[in-house]
Amino acid sequence: METKQFEQRVAEYVAAHRMVGSSGAVLVALSGGADSVALLRVLLSMGIDCEAAHCNFHLRGEESMRDERFVRELCESLNVPLHVRDFDVEAYRRTHGVSVEMACRTLRYEWFGQLLADGNCAVVAVAHHRDDNVETFFLNALRGTGLAGLAGMRPVHGRVIRPLLCVCRADVLEYLQGLGQGFVTDSTNMENDYLRNRLRNVVIPAVEQEFPAARDRISDTMNRVGEGRALYAELVERLRSEALMASPHAGVARYNLSVLRQVENRGVLLYEMLKKDGFNRTQCEAVLTASVGCVFSSSTRTLYVGRDFIDIEESTIDSIEEISISLSNPNSFPDWLRMNRSAVPFAPSMVDGRNTVALHPDVLSCGRVVLRHWRKGDRLSPYGMHGSKLVSDLFADAKLSDADKKAVWLLEADGCVVWVLGLRASSHLKVELGSTDYLLLHYCSC
Repeated sequence: METKQFEQRVAEYVAAHRMVGSSGAVLVALSGGADSVALLRVLLSMGIDCEAAHCNFHLRGEESMRDERFVRELCESLNVPLHVRDFDVEAYRRTHGVSVEMACRTLRYEWFGQLLADGNCAVVAVAHHRDDNVETFFLNALRGTGLAGLAGMRPVHGRVIRPLLCVCRADVLEYLQGLGQGFVTDSTNMENDYLRNRLRNVVIPAVEQEFPAARDRISDTMNRVGEGRALYAELVERLRSEALMASPHAGVARYNLSVLRQVENRGVLLYEMLKKDGFNRTQCEAVLTASVGCVFSSSTRTLYVGRDFIDIEESTIDSIEEISISLSNPNSFPDWLRMNRSAVPFAPSMVDGRNTVALHPDVLSCGRVVLRHWRKGDRLSPYGMHGSKLVSDLFADAKLSDADKKAVWLLEADGCVVWVLGLRASSHLKVELGSTDYLLLHYCSC
């Protein structure tokens, strides 16, 4: 792709997604690699006011210092203000019990957020391109995902923009060659220690041997999924509006059940309507078959089932017990819960599935992790069993009293119950035999 054609395509993409406003500069995440250098150069070619931010994680010895020197020289030659930050990744990783990759990502974006808050930049631009998005598609699909995951990375997500999603890696390299612009190369990109690298270096090239246009076709598919997701969201909002009724009580949202029952996938619809209120999918399915008078609770809302409607109101603080935790920060845990990140090959004998469980590190990417008490309709997919089971049935099997039931804690990750502490672990986020990367959690029931 010729230089002008590349710049025009990116400029049109930026404009189409309204990435840059009329005020505030763009903070460019600048590693010194080809993608980020191309991002800076193309934004400058559009006349956009830019500043750059470089993270030195000191993970590659002299190579890390080489990258910083290159970035400093590049920004000086382009007259671009530069922010540089040194990070102790190993110290952060030990403290928070996360992988190196997760530690770097967290530190990077926390710093970017500080720069946006303290400086004159309105958004931060990161250099993900189309090929990165295809890798994300594979990662999400293989781990299990919904429409959002299959649609890949968004051009605009909050104050993060991705102007290069419309071009591929080959386009980036050709653009830099046309400019006569150098860049640095991270030697670890060719190592296959990380899953994304194995996808990039092994899996996707093998797929392309059989399907030469695989990246183009997958990218097209992601675009169509994204369009479908937007239509899906529009339909959900339209049905929400149709179902919303006038309520005789202040502060109560009332929904007409007859509108929901006209939809074949009514459980999915109700979940999409109520997930912002903290209700999970299992609860929403149960609501539609619940008897009049049943009550369901989330961390912030209480739902009452009527004959022809459901009422949702804000819960009082004292009525719901829930603890939000961060699995990357053990300091957020209550005293009776412990966690450590293990590299010892996993064996089932290391856990009992009741007071000690192992979780796949994918749980670290969950947006909402809480410890909470049982709610009517909660279900678990017990480890070692097919299908799911009501948590209330687990209670019955264990012959728990009403008082004991109220005292039991559940670990929930993004709306899915992954552990009933002291009773049973879920097969969701299970750890494979021999895995050397997982989280061990121990419940001190005493």
